[in-house]
Amino acid sequence: MSNEILDSSFSSKHEFREFKFPIMFEFKISSFANDFTATDADGAKIAYVRQKLFKFKEAILIYTNENKTDILYKIDADRIIDFNACYSFKDNADNMIGKLGRKGMRSLLKAHYEIFDNENNHEYSIREENPWAKVFDALLCEVPLLGLFSGYMFNPRYIVQKNDGTIVARISKQKSFFGRRFLLEKLQDLEPGDGERMMLALMMMILLERRRG
Repeated sequence: MSNEILDSSFSSKHEFREFKFPIMFEFKISSFANDFTATDADGAKIAYVRQKLFKFKEAILIYTNENKTDILYKIDADRIIDFNACYSFKDNADNMIGKLGRKGMRSLLKAHYEIFDNENNHEYSIREENPWAKVFDALLCEVPLLGLFSGYMFNPRYIVQKNDGTIVARISKQKSFFGRRFLLEKLQDLEPGDGERMMLALMMMILLERRRG
């Protein structure tokens, strides 16, 4: 699929990045932090995502690599951890890129998030495609020995939809012992800048949902 095209009308504020899909998110199992790397279709690492620990409000830093020398983006919650929290995406110059909103109680049983652009317009929704997979995964994890294989049997999937219901992307938990890999696939062409905003939204969502199970 073709890469996103840079939108020159925003070049004075934030220059949108291009990405080659699919993109793999892989969590580090040797780290105490909640962190993962993002790798594009060519196998190039495009980001290292690290969640700050012991924060009353979510605070996520996204670096160019694991050396943490250069910050690409910052994601901050607008309140202490809450089902209605909103997460803002900014670049390293504090230019607003967009937001992710969590849809309150509806997200308890079936994940539901909304993606907004830098002018607070609702662009996309994220929905859990197979909510029972998470339930069975959590139950199997409680069974001695069998819990080791839950990552091979039940793997949640999430879809990204336009307001008209068109599915533009899917992110799926990949089969593994530790459930540490998620694959982001682009299914439709996106408007300029939407690929970057969507990727940031899904990075934040995966951190939240992975904590749920």
